[in-house]
Amino acid sequence: MKTNIIEISDLEKTYVTKGESLTVLKNLCLEIEEGTKNAIVGQSGNGKSTLLNIISGIESFDNGSVKAGPYTLGKMSEKELCEYRSSFIGLVFQFHYLLKDFTALENIFLPAYMAGKNKKQAMEKAESLLNDVGLYERKNHLPSQLSGGERQRIAVARSMINDPQLILADEPTGNLDPENAGIISDLLFSVSDKYNKTLLVVTHDVDVAKKAKNIFKLQNKQIVLAGDL
Repeated sequence: MKTNIIEISDLEKTYVTKGESLTVLKNLCLEIEEGTKNAIVGQSGNGKSTLLNIISGIESFDNGSVKAGPYTLGKMSEKELCEYRSSFIGLVFQFHYLLKDFTALENIFLPAYMAGKNKKQAMEKAESLLNDVGLYERKNHLPSQLSGGERQRIAVARSMINDPQLILADEPTGNLDPENAGIISDLLFSVSDKYNKTLLVVTHDVDVAKKAKNIFKLQNKQIVLAGDL
């Protein structure tokens, strides 16, 4: 029996600034099946990142229903939101957000340590993930000693450290040259496949989107299944 890990219905989001309002999402519905690899494409500034931020609990929404696994967004306490972000989802952003004074290994390990995981087991998992992304030999390097592509590979590994069910990636190749973009997207799909994670990628890169099983397009404030890209 198929199970949906994301169920969104009649979602609406409006930004209000200086008395002016801009509605970016309206009556949006989306279902993502557990274990699948998915991409959302669309024009820049049309709300793709907003949608991902809503699913990740970073942004609020005005109307509708957003469910991710056993969690109902919009109805959770701050404590429940923290638990959701630390255990159920893994996040990869356009910018890596690595801590500059910590090594590659420490950057991967820290989210598990902060979540109260066993230190020895978390360190072993971090080392294993470093190996998965091909950077074990660079484990003691600081972010400043790594290339842009290498830093993003660390960010991919970090997103997996707490064994989340859902990986959310917002333009993960947006700051990279075509060669590194290909490496990162391949890695993101292969690692999420290896650990049987549901993947949802927001991207403007057609080559990245084509690697997904399901490709959705955000247009006119709603989601539709995309045809050939």
